[in-house]
Amino acid sequence: MRKLLCAGLLSLLCFGNVSATQASALQVGDQGNEVAEVQTALSRLGYDVVPDGAYGPGTAAAVRAFELANGLETDGVVGPIVYEALLGRTMPEIHRGDSAIVRRLTSIALQYVGVPYVYGGSTPDGFDCSGFVRYVYQQAGISLPRVADDQYLMGTPVSPANLRTGDLVFFVDDSGELSHVGMYLQDGQFIHASIHTGIDFDSLHRDWRREHYLGARRIVS
Repeated sequence: MRKLLCAGLLSLLCFGNVSATQASALQVGDQGNEVAEVQTALSRLGYDVVPDGAYGPGTAAAVRAFELANGLETDGVVGPIVYEALLGRTMPEIHRGDSAIVRRLTSIALQYVGVPYVYGGSTPDGFDCSGFVRYVYQQAGISLPRVADDQYLMGTPVSPANLRTGDLVFFVDDSGELSHVGMYLQDGQFIHASIHTGIDFDSLHRDWRREHYLGARRIVS
C-alpha cells in the first residue's frame, strides 16, 4: 500500500519531468489568472469551485466532472481541448509565475523519500522534521529558521480548507506543545521526517494527525 501511495504521489507531483503535452496544460499545483478564469467558467456552469486562482483537488474534481459531461478524457487536467470547450477560445501560453517555486519545492522534497530520521539532522545524511523542511526550502532559495517553533511564526496562517502544495503543516504532542512539521502536498497528504520511517508521506486525515493538528503557514504566496 505504501509503495502504491508513493507511486501515485510521484506521478502527480514530479512536475519537473512532465511531458511537452502536460507542460501546455493547467493542472494541480498551478496558480494564476489562467486558473482563475477556468474556475470562473466552471462556477458559472454550476460546478462547486471558488475562483481563487489556485488549482487544487477541488478544481481538479470539477474539471473531471466537466470532462465526463462533455465526453472528454477524464483526467482533471485542462489541456487545449478542455480549455476551448470550457472557455470557447484557443488556449493561450501558460504563465505559471510563483507556482514554479512550488514545483521546485515538491521536486526537491521527493528526492529524499527514504532518507533516515536523525535527531538534529539537517542534511541528506539524515533529517529531523524541521531540518527537512528547512533544507528543502533552502535548496529552493528560501531561508527558514532551524526549529519548528520559529518556523511556525513565518509566513501567513492558512485554514485547512485552503491548503496548497508547499504549505507547512504543524502538529502538537499529547501535552499540547508544538512538536512536528511537514510540507503539504495535496489531497490531505504531506511529506515529513518520520521518526519511524524517515522521509515519508502521511495523511492529515489519519486520526492521530487530525487530533494533533495545530495549523499551517504559507511561506510561498
